[in-house]
Amino acid sequence: MTDSISKARRSANMRAVPSRNTRPEILVRRMAHSLGFRFRLHRPNLPGKPDIAFPAQQKAIFVHGCFWHQHKGCKRATVPKSNRNFWRLKLARNVARDAMQLAAIRKRGWRALVVWECEIKKERRLAAKMRRFLG
Repeated sequence: MTDSISKARRSANMRAVPSRNTRPEILVRRMAHSLGFRFRLHRPNLPGKPDIAFPAQQKAIFVHGCFWHQHKGCKRATVPKSNRNFWRLKLARNVARDAMQLAAIRKRGWRALVVWECEIKKERRLAAKMRRFLG
């Protein structure tokens, strides 16, 4: 009984985490727009539905949260102390899915860039990274 209750709570909590229009994603979109680039959002016809797509250039940007996508070497990429097995499995599946989606989008001839949540704080560095990628 307790296990089913905790699963229900966990499920409800994870549903509260948005997958689109997150604060980091909006900041990256604003930056791309301010750099003069125009784009499309969440293209369902592309693998992984990239957060930002530049169809004319065949380039896509994925904005990843450091926790959910386990950014290697980042202090935010931790595993919660409670229910560790569940979280390890869930986060490992996220990382595996990300790798498959990047491979699939590249196989279609698109270039992909991953912008990590922790990179957003350093605006100049991120702007330079985006200019190199999109330029």
